[in-house]
Amino acid sequence: MSDRLLIALDVDGTVMREDGVITPEVIAAVHHARDLGHEVMLATGRSVSMTLPVLDRLGIEPTYVVCANGAITLQRDPGATTGYSQAYVETFSPREVLTTISQHLTDGRYAVEDADGRFRYAGGDFPEAGIEAIGERVDFEDLLDREATRVVVLSPGHDLDDFLAVVEKMGLHKVSYNVGWTAWLDIAPDGVNKATALERVRELLGFARTDVVAMGDGRNDIDMLEWASAEGRGIAMGQAPLEVLDASNETTGTDIAGGAAQVLAAL
Repeated sequence: MSDRLLIALDVDGTVMREDGVITPEVIAAVHHARDLGHEVMLATGRSVSMTLPVLDRLGIEPTYVVCANGAITLQRDPGATTGYSQAYVETFSPREVLTTISQHLTDGRYAVEDADGRFRYAGGDFPEAGIEAIGERVDFEDLLDREATRVVVLSPGHDLDDFLAVVEKMGLHKVSYNVGWTAWLDIAPDGVNKATALERVRELLGFARTDVVAMGDGRNDIDMLEWASAEGRGIAMGQAPLEVLDASNETTGTDIAGGAAQVLAAL
């Protein structure tokens, strides 16, 4: 392992608590890692517009940022209004998957994120994700023919175990999907996830596989943690579900206990 690491951090449940708080201890630990010369970046399921403010709150300007579970990779661009421009974008047609899911979830709520990070949604509200704040309500049929970087499905009528059982029956073989903490499903282009985007970033920045560190807590972090654990450090947050813990080769404290700060401060 070299003296410089590529450190990829999930946002929600990792550097940010579920109540939206980023503690001073986490910010200080992130700065500690950055000031040691490590490349500290975010790898999140959030859209671009919901990710960039987190960078500002953390006070970092990494070369690359992975958004939308790997479908969008941003590159630092001083000439851009936001300071970042799109380097890589992966899209897919959501028609087949939306048609399939709607047959199984009659009360589902659906949102499609496009390459510009704009959401269109149908079937009900999305209060948990703030999708409404950056989106447009449309009819369900209007979602089917728009190229998507991500499809989000919310099913408030199901508990998580029930929702997992429904998802397994859908046979979603042509897209990558991850189920969140509640009855929440993120669907990405086939073969695209945080790990595929981070492997591209790693190659672009010239890091060895042994010099990668990834930290996360959700099912959408499983690929990333397996990727990092293969030769580097894949670190699961203490509150992560069992399948996420199994994908990692290290565990830290919970988000409430400041697990991310514990790892970064120890570098």
